[in-house]
Amino acid sequence: MNAKHDVIIIGAGIAGLVAAYECINQGKTVLILDRNTEEHLGGLAKLSFGGMALIGTPIQKRLGIKDTPEIALDDWFSFADFGPNDHFPKLWAEQYVNESLGQVYHWLGSLGLNFFPVVNWVERGLYKRGNSVPRYHVLWGTGYRLVERFVALLKNHKQTKNLKIIFEHKVTDLIKENGRIVGCITEQEKTDKTNLSFYADHVMVATGGITGSLEKVREHWYKPWGKAPKEMLNGSHPFADGIVHDAVKKHGGNLTHLDKMWNYAAGIPNPKPEFEAHGLSLIPCKSALWFDHSGRRIGPEPMVTGFDTNELCRRISGLEKPYTWQILNWRIAAKELAVSGSEHNPMIRDRKLFMFLKEILLGNHRLVRQLEKESDHFIVANNLRELTDKMNALNGDKSIDYEALKKEITQYDDVIRRGKGLWNDDQLRRIQHARAWRSDRVRTCAPKPILHPSAGPLIAIKLRLITRKSLGGIQTDLDSRVLDPLGSPIPGLYAIGEAAGFGGGGTSGFKSLEGTFLSGCILTAKAAAKSIKGNISN
Repeated sequence: MNAKHDVIIIGAGIAGLVAAYECINQGKTVLILDRNTEEHLGGLAKLSFGGMALIGTPIQKRLGIKDTPEIALDDWFSFADFGPNDHFPKLWAEQYVNESLGQVYHWLGSLGLNFFPVVNWVERGLYKRGNSVPRYHVLWGTGYRLVERFVALLKNHKQTKNLKIIFEHKVTDLIKENGRIVGCITEQEKTDKTNLSFYADHVMVATGGITGSLEKVREHWYKPWGKAPKEMLNGSHPFADGIVHDAVKKHGGNLTHLDKMWNYAAGIPNPKPEFEAHGLSLIPCKSALWFDHSGRRIGPEPMVTGFDTNELCRRISGLEKPYTWQILNWRIAAKELAVSGSEHNPMIRDRKLFMFLKEILLGNHRLVRQLEKESDHFIVANNLRELTDKMNALNGDKSIDYEALKKEITQYDDVIRRGKGLWNDDQLRRIQHARAWRSDRVRTCAPKPILHPSAGPLIAIKLRLITRKSLGGIQTDLDSRVLDPLGSPIPGLYAIGEAAGFGGGGTSGFKSLEGTFLSGCILTAKAAAKSIKGNISN
């Protein structure tokens, strides 16, 4: 039998790393079990953009943004659309808005982690109010820096001898004795598949969600939307497959809201895939026109990013074909296009301030050229006829009619030419609204015709829905203790981060205000560590 630890943490993502740091601060012995290799320590957080929704920060105050926990909670409840039985999700939402300033913003600052001095305004809401003020803060250095810092804190900790990390071990089950979870069983995937048992006073599940399994995504697809799209990309990781969720359920834990997911509407196949259906999530351009498979503008209400991501996914999932097109030009792409994550944002990731500001001011031509070179789903052409031919060639059919496509774009361009006072198009109205906020203004083009000769060449991007986060998961209380269906804690068992739906088994409800994920991982991990502090028998 392996030596017994005070705490076993299943998963070495950011939730697991934060929990480990807090536990060894208390003098606890900690074992982290991770399914991936050491080079992937930190999980998806390492690849993330590093955005966090924070309330009442000094940065907001400096920019004249009046934000309070009361305003944020009102926004949160508007988007979440909680049901009458969502007791713990509601409590976690309240906990989040009240603690994000001290337990995330200031705490990270005390550890040498800082945010870029602007605040972005995302998820403003469409039919229901989302973020009524800007509160999306970007960590300077992205999620890569966040993970890098916590790895260093653990490695150089005076109690580092109390921490052990074992990689390439898949947890397949939990061990229960006398009604208490006392350990877990692992399988060594890349060797002889030997099963090993590990024991601890407390077990924390920090495995992420279920959206790395397209099979699970389809199984739990939100039923009012109909069937899941026939083609989807994986923006998570295959190891986020819900195996430990199933083990928790087997031992009495309650799983809730698995049909609530935070997917994105603008995925392309990863040019350097590491697994099947591996996708890149683009941050689509507000000024691009969004078309269905036949080259007709999706409507009657235009699709525009930045207001309601969930609604974009709903509309795409109901289309005849599982893919869409965005059409734009080089001018728009250089100013507005981005790829979510640290890998394609090296100037922020590597904290190169001058080069980052240069790309903001002069356009991110580097990224546009990179996508043109690497992705066959990113099509560049000198004119619309050539663009249409290339789009049809990629599809292997003639589904896009040139004349119909030209008419759609020309109609939009004609509205722009009439002048600002006559812009009677909802997309233009939303662009104007976005440009009214200073940090969005520098990333959103002033309207100009798509087919304007000086703005070319033209670009078409073929997009599919891409999975990302589970909003539901293992139900927990405010101490991150796993609950049974009657609401009673299961002794010895905790769930943190995405595995717990970022708190309570689904604290975002139906829609996230965005940026609640990394910070939700931090808050749930700290709550779990605080709960076990000085209480080995709880």
